[in-house]
Order: sequence, then structure tokens, then C-alpha cells
Amino acid sequence: MIRMKIRILEKNEKSLRFEIIGEGHTFCNILRDFLQRNPDVEFAAYRIDHPLVANPVFYVRVKSGRPEDVLKKAAEEIISALEDFKVMIKSAMKVK
Repeated sequence: MIRMKIRILEKNEKSLRFEIIGEGHTFCNILRDFLQRNPDVEFAAYRIDHPLVANPVFYVRVKSGRPEDVLKKAAEEIISALEDFKVMIKSAMKVK
């Protein structure tokens, strides 16, 4: 299992800004997409100053609830979607 490193840069009641060490657009696009599906999220975006020397910095702002809770929910939904994809791949590989 690969452990992801996250560094919290700024946190308050309604927003969270954090850096994801060593990740790129692939993971960040998935995370942003799942965050934006949540009706409690007002804004979710990230930036990477330079892909070779910078880590993505994410910003999440919520309409209601806590930003860390919507982040945890997005992570759980990503894991669930990947598990579903894994089952579909296994099933597809059995069919000829």
C-alpha cells in the first residue's frame, strides 16, 4: 500500500488548504471531481505551480459541514468507485 502524505497549510471552519506530496494531475483531478459532486462543497480546486518541482495545493470550501468531513467522504467514494471498477475488470476478463 502506498501512503500519501498531506500537509495542512491552512484550516478554518469552512475551508481547508493542503498540499499533497508527490501527487500530480491524475489523482488531483479525481479528488476534485468527487469533491465537486458533493452538494455541501461550495468550491474545490487545486493548482500545481510546476509539475516537476511543485506539489499540488488543494483548496476546499464548504457551504455546510466541515471541510475535513467532505474530504474524508470524497476519499471513501473514490475507494468505492475503484473497488467497483476492479470488480468490473475481473468480470470482463472472464468473458471471452
